[in-house]
Amino acid sequence: MSELRKDLVSGRWVIIATERSKRPDDFRPSDGTARPAEPVGFCPFCEGNETKTPPEVFALRTAGTAPDSPGWKVRVVPNKFPALNRGTPPPKPTGGVFQSMEGVGVHEVVIENPDHGFELSDLPVPHIRDVFRVFQLRIKAIEQELHYQYVQLFKNKGKEAGASLSHPHSQIVATPIVPKRVKEEIYGGDRLFRNFKECAFCRILREEAAAGARQIILNRHFSVVAPYASRFPFEMAVYPLRHSPFFTDVDDAELLILAETMKQVLARLKETIGDPPYNMVLHHAPNPSLSLEGWPEIDRNYHWHLEIFPILTKVAGFEWGTGFYINPVPPETAAQFLRRS
Repeated sequence: MSELRKDLVSGRWVIIATERSKRPDDFRPSDGTARPAEPVGFCPFCEGNETKTPPEVFALRTAGTAPDSPGWKVRVVPNKFPALNRGTPPPKPTGGVFQSMEGVGVHEVVIENPDHGFELSDLPVPHIRDVFRVFQLRIKAIEQELHYQYVQLFKNKGKEAGASLSHPHSQIVATPIVPKRVKEEIYGGDRLFRNFKECAFCRILREEAAAGARQIILNRHFSVVAPYASRFPFEMAVYPLRHSPFFTDVDDAELLILAETMKQVLARLKETIGDPPYNMVLHHAPNPSLSLEGWPEIDRNYHWHLEIFPILTKVAGFEWGTGFYINPVPPETAAQFLRRS
């Protein structure tokens, strides 16, 4: 029988549709192999094509190499077709009940490595660490411009996940307002702290470790779980064990373990269900200059984390109409298969 489950922090409900339950092999290509690679034509992100992108704003490079030339390890460029453009946000004009403002923000692309065929899971752990260090550096740099209230890091892997280019890359978008979904988590964390007298995320991690049914990876710095109210098949969440609202607070030792953890997570996803397209998003506190002023308790109430959503089902009318998600794979089943990989 199907089950309704509530996400503790956001208050979102999902339907775990056990009568539609599927096994990992049901999501693999029919011949049981990994999904074929997308055909490669001209790629502006490949090494040697640096002049085909906007000028880089940051890069990890071999000593002596010039900007916008070969010799880089991780490269950051402005998005050629940005959702938002840099500038100073004007006041929000109103027209009756309606509010709007100019589309001011930052939109950057983090090209994760020069090799078109090397996904994040294929890279050596030190290189993955460097990618995440670049994420931190760019978030910190953007947050210096105090009118950017939130910096969203995300990765779309595969066309079905929204990637327009198949070369491995992530994106950073900074906005002059704090997104609604982030506020929901902050307010939920604040409310639950008053109930539990501790961080709700820390409480969840402790109970998941004790139960074990949804635990996928647990090491000395990070916990990977299939969330209790998973919206999608094989959804995963990566949490630091050390409480912190800010991803930029992760130190070098933790960053290396995070890289090891992410390599394991993405490799298990590939082995279990055949290298599916996925979205990865970072949830962390807003710009510290705003967070510590607007939410003075955020240091104790909020806990940064990464979410990974394989694209295996489609969001359709019921989900759009109700806000409920229907997940045909119980997270306990997903975690069991992912632990085996």
